[in-house]
Formats: sequence, structure tokens, C-alpha cells
Amino acid sequence: MTQNQFGEMHQNMHTGTVPPQMNHGGHELFDVHEVLSNSIAALNKAMILRPHVKDPELLDILDRQYRFALDEYNITVESFKTGKDPSHPTGSYKMKEGNDFIYGMKPSQPKKPIQSPNEITDELISGFLLGSAKTSATAKTTAALETCNPVLRRVLADSIPNCIEMAYELSIYQNKHHYYQVPQLAQQDMQQILNSYASFQGQPSMPNHTIQ
Repeated sequence: MTQNQFGEMHQNMHTGTVPPQMNHGGHELFDVHEVLSNSIAALNKAMILRPHVKDPELLDILDRQYRFALDEYNITVESFKTGKDPSHPTGSYKMKEGNDFIYGMKPSQPKKPIQSPNEITDELISGFLLGSAKTSATAKTTAALETCNPVLRRVLADSIPNCIEMAYELSIYQNKHHYYQVPQLAQQDMQQILNSYASFQGQPSMPNHTIQ
């Protein structure tokens, strides 16, 4: 960058006409760096685990989520580097699983760390994938809250529901196979909590406010 180019960019920043590719705050850069690093780690983890999958249903979930997440990674990188709209909008991930959970606890063996790669199971793999989806949802939410660039903020925000959908799909898969059990409170306790809140009726009476 020449001295004139640097001077022009410095002047633009002070006048508010920042070029799109430079329209990023410092906090934003670190947060999005975290998002993209997490995305690469999740994609790499899925690729490493894929040969160990035994259940065709889990393999289908892994492949569909991998392809979708890879595309989201690409358009996030694109908008991050250019500050402009990516080559196509963020898609909407659609899971194949239903949304019925099995409630209650059944006896199961205590969980412990594995001692060998031969012990890698579909339960472990689906757990790893679920953890990646949760991490991505958290990282993208944190980044979107701090992002100055309006295009990148929208790309990140639009991606969050897809992370939630992927995590939900994996949690239902795990639940169906009794990998992820869902305990419930006693009916009386549950009912008491459900009835702890009531809707507000009528119109609020706002306090008077006088501008000094």
C-alpha cells in the first residue's frame, strides 16, 4: 500500500466512507476468526469420523450437514473478505428427522473415555457432530452481536438457525437410539412451573416522560 493509498484510507475512515472490505471492527475480526476456525475444525472432524460411521442414517445426516456447512463456510469467507453480498444467499437447512422425543431414563452403562480408535461408535460420532453444531451456534451468535459490517452480520445471523436445526436433528437421532436420554420432572412439579407465568392482559400504562 502506497503512502497516498494509506492516507486516502485513513481519511475515508474518519469521514465514514470506509471501503466494504475494510468495514470491520477489531472485535469483529477476532470473533469471525473464531467462527471460521470452528467451522474448519467441525468440517475436518466430520471428514475424519466419516469412515467410522456404521449406521446409514447417521451417514446420511453427516453428509447432508457437511455439504451444507461447507457452503456456509464458503459464503462467510466471501463476505468477510469483500464486505459485500456473497455469490448466493444463505440457505435454510432442512432436517429429515421428525421432532418426537422419547422421554424418561433407561438403565445404561456409565460413560468413560475410550482407550482405542476401535471403540469409536455411532454414539460417539453423533455426539461429536452435535457438539460441533452447538459450538458453531454459540460462536456465530457471539460474532453477529459484535459485527459492524451489515452484510457479514446478516450472513452470520442467517446461519444461526441452521446450526440450531442441525443440532436438533442430531439430538433427535441420539434420543431415538437411547444415546441421549431426556428425563422429565414429576407431573405435579412440571404443572406448577408451567402455571408460574400468565399473559399480560390489556394495554400497558406507560409512565409520563418529559424531555428536559
